[in-house]
Amino acid sequence: MSETQTVTPGAAGTAGKNTGASILLDNVTKQYPGQAKPAVGGLTLEIPPGSIVMFVGPSGCGKTTTLKMINRLIEPTEGSIVLNGEDVTTMDGDKLRRRIGYVIQAGGLFPHMTVAANIGIVPKMLGWSKAEIAARVDELLELVSLDPALYRDRYPRELSGGQQQRVGVARALAADPPVLLMDEPFGAVDPITRQRLQDELLNIQSELNKTIVCVTHDFDEAVKLGDWIAVFDEGAQLVQYDSPERILANPANEFVENFIGSGAGLKQLTLTRVNEVELETALTAAPGDLASDVMSRLQGAGAQQAVVLDSRRRPIQWLTRRQLSRLERVSSTVDSKLPVIGDRATLNDALDTMLVSSAGAALVTGPRDVFLGLITVETVMQAITDAHEAALEGASAAPVGINSGLIERAHQYDDGGEGSVPEPATSAGGRE
Repeated sequence: MSETQTVTPGAAGTAGKNTGASILLDNVTKQYPGQAKPAVGGLTLEIPPGSIVMFVGPSGCGKTTTLKMINRLIEPTEGSIVLNGEDVTTMDGDKLRRRIGYVIQAGGLFPHMTVAANIGIVPKMLGWSKAEIAARVDELLELVSLDPALYRDRYPRELSGGQQQRVGVARALAADPPVLLMDEPFGAVDPITRQRLQDELLNIQSELNKTIVCVTHDFDEAVKLGDWIAVFDEGAQLVQYDSPERILANPANEFVENFIGSGAGLKQLTLTRVNEVELETALTAAPGDLASDVMSRLQGAGAQQAVVLDSRRRPIQWLTRRQLSRLERVSSTVDSKLPVIGDRATLNDALDTMLVSSAGAALVTGPRDVFLGLITVETVMQAITDAHEAALEGASAAPVGINSGLIERAHQYDDGGEGSVPEPATSAGGRE
């Protein structure tokens, strides 16, 4: 069996009630018959509860195999998988999978079933009543920003790729599992939809604090979403397991540097989120308001535009003075091209969004798409300057963890004095 790899990251520090479960892959190996090398070789990996851990690496390195062994879609050859202290290796696989949400590309929806039926399939298996399932379907559609009245009775073929993916996430969350596994979940959608889905996932996580393990080929996506990133080489050999900040600032070796690619400095923009900067206030209006009244308020505030919010405080228009001068009343029309960004999005996303906005700003929304304020180019540039100055003042606190096979680098991750090496994780998921 290959040399065991051991890593112990600390808690992710997510806010709110933690409903996620800890996961421990303890000396896990997957050896396929007739293959000289294992697909996964002796991997020990701790995944803290309530955190998002991203698996990245080249094609064929064992990322998806590792992910599927967590819910035992693929059975490990050796080792154990511990979920919240319980070894699930020997339990019934079907029962285990009902406790773990699973999302794949395009949502993996059943085409002959409605959205509601797709979402309710696991609760139905678990014996929930029709009323309980219906309530849960509506709750989850609201959570993923799809109007239940419009979408519950539609079929997958009637949805866009992004909408199908949102339904796939809702289905994975239907029975309120502590763990969510995601295999290239946003790989089949266009870049704009991909960004919005990433933001939606971060908003959902801020409410639910699940343990999420996600496979991706996109290092930028890993940096944006991950509390921790596991970089794998062939055979699921763990090259580096660390925070996004530390990996970008201090890649373990040339392999990680090459995987990160050029523009590591620009990738630092993905380390700061919109909710970490101060937003500007905006003058708001509602459908049905007299345009003359809104114009008077704009003039009094010295503002140029008004954000129109619907009854749930979601932005639907962003009207200039010139546009208002042509109206008698504000309409309820929804502008599909609004420059909107989620508050969990990165500054890099915010800049991309602002490039298409003639106002040089973007509308910021929070959970359930509620309007929070404006972010401007000036705000982003100031945040970049502040982050650069903070980086020059000193390195951030060393993370708890070590990259197995890179013991020679242990000194720079350890506060215990020169020559000391962090202790490996025990099979119980802690330190001895």
